[in-house]
Amino acid sequence: MARRRRERELLARYWFADRLLLTLSGQRPVHWMLGHTAGPAYEQLVRLAPRAPLAPPRTSVRGTRPVPVVGRCDEYRPRPGVIEAYARVLTGDRVRALAFRLEHGRDGRWRCSAVELGPEPGVPAARGGTGA
Repeated sequence: MARRRRERELLARYWFADRLLLTLSGQRPVHWMLGHTAGPAYEQLVRLAPRAPLAPPRTSVRGTRPVPVVGRCDEYRPRPGVIEAYARVLTGDRVRALAFRLEHGRDGRWRCSAVELGPEPGVPAARGGTGA
């Protein structure tokens, strides 16, 4: 299990998915992502993070709060230097969709350039996207 987790961490999509989850669940402050975002992505995080949309629900049947984790995370590469990634965020029996775009900079680092969340469970998706 630990070996598999280390292997996942080497993939840019999992590295970013984990960090976006920590930020959007309220476990890390939004400025923690400053050096890892480009352009409007940071502004999207600033708007989303205060609501902590990926935080566990406040109540649970057993009195404990489930810990959100990144489930499956996959990618599509529309062209060299660009990754469009999507992940399932699992929190107990809740599943949310997280999509983000990574761009490879001239300095050799990946930076997140867009972030989108699927609708909250039980809330129908708005026409034309999440507006995030």
